[in-house]
Amino acid sequence: MAAKVKKRNVAVAEVPTGARYDELKRMLIDRQREILNEVQGKIRDVRAEGSEKDHEVLDPGETSEVDIQEDIEFALIQMKAETLNKINEALSRLDEGTYGRCFECGEEIAQPRLRALPFAVRCKDCEEAREMAQQRERIQARRGSSSLGFDMRG
Repeated sequence: MAAKVKKRNVAVAEVPTGARYDELKRMLIDRQREILNEVQGKIRDVRAEGSEKDHEVLDPGETSEVDIQEDIEFALIQMKAETLNKINEALSRLDEGTYGRCFECGEEIAQPRLRALPFAVRCKDCEEAREMAQQRERIQARRGSSSLGFDMRG
C-alpha cells in the first residue's frame, strides 16, 4: 500500500520593487526615524531632569507628583519603543515581500490604511472582526465573573 504524501503549496514571495515599494519603505523609514528621535529626546530629557533633581529637596506631595510624571514619561517611552518594534517588523515584511498583505485573509491592505498605520497587519475588515470578537470575549468574561459562582436558578 502506497503512502499518501500531501503537497503543501508554499508561496515564494518576491521582494517587491517599483514605486509602491519605494514609497512604503520611505514611509516606514521616515516614521522609524521620527519615533527614534522622539524616544532619544525623551531619554535625554529624563536624564537631564534626573541630574537636576539630585540637588532639589522635595516635600512628600512634590515627590509623589514627580513620581507620577516619571511614570507617565516611562510609559510614553515604552509605547514609542513598541511602535518602533512594529515598524522594524514591517520593514522586515517589506523586504520579504509580505508587507501590505492581511495576516487573516491574505488580501492587500488598503494604501490609506497603511499610510495611517504603517505597521498594520490586518485589513480594515479583518481588524474590525478581530476587535468585535475581543469585545464579545470581554463581555462574556465579565458576565462569567459577575455571577461569583452563585446559582440563582433556584
